[in-house]
Amino acid sequence: MDQDEVLRHASSFGAAAAAYAEHRPDYAQAAVRWALDPAPGPRVLDLGAGTGKLTATLVALGAEVIAVEPDPAMLTELRRSLPGVRALSGSAESIPLPDASVDAVLAGNAMHWFDMTVAGPEIARVLAPGGILAGLWNLMDDQVEWIAGLARVGGSAAIGPRDTPAGWRAETAEMHLPKKSGTAARFGSPEQVEFPHGQRRTGDSLVATIATRAGMLVMPEQEQEATLARIRGFLAGTPETAHGEFTLPMLTGVLRVRKL
Repeated sequence: MDQDEVLRHASSFGAAAAAYAEHRPDYAQAAVRWALDPAPGPRVLDLGAGTGKLTATLVALGAEVIAVEPDPAMLTELRRSLPGVRALSGSAESIPLPDASVDAVLAGNAMHWFDMTVAGPEIARVLAPGGILAGLWNLMDDQVEWIAGLARVGGSAAIGPRDTPAGWRAETAEMHLPKKSGTAARFGSPEQVEFPHGQRRTGDSLVATIATRAGMLVMPEQEQEATLARIRGFLAGTPETAHGEFTLPMLTGVLRVRKL
């Protein structure tokens, strides 16, 4: 995906902010605890916070959270749902905070949109010594047969290579951290861990969730409708998903690195 495509996908969510807030999953508390476990203090920046899915989990765990989000519609939704959180307009490439002002920077399903050549130095700037940078991603377990079938029917717009455990591990192992020249010398070795995070869904609510994905949002309307109709038909014809609620087998993957 070239940079123009990345920007188009990254900026697609605002139009679906309310649906994103309603249907996207939160993050496994065990995963967030693990991400924060070595942080030197309680001050956490949720970077690319969206509608506040990760922010809400951080608040529940007692962190002192500042949320930063570039999209006005997403930021409005975050402020509506979490009025007690300090929520600022800004981006990973231009963080509106002072030097060494947070103990951890977390990003939920957002770090792959960052331009780390610019964002890496910015994140290093706002992190206190010994601070943590962690990305969290919600993944679908394609070792489950019906999830693999869903991926075939829906294509990469529904379940992309980064949305499965093996693909996530491969893509995040090197791509989303500060490069070795310059800022990477300020960070230790990355760690990757996955945590179970099953979600209760119906066929309709899973289709609604998939419809908030960037690949779906940027599709021409007719193609989007056809893809969602195929997915809906697949779910209606699959024994595991055809009758009422089911558990969507998900994992929260965490990529964690410490500032030296």
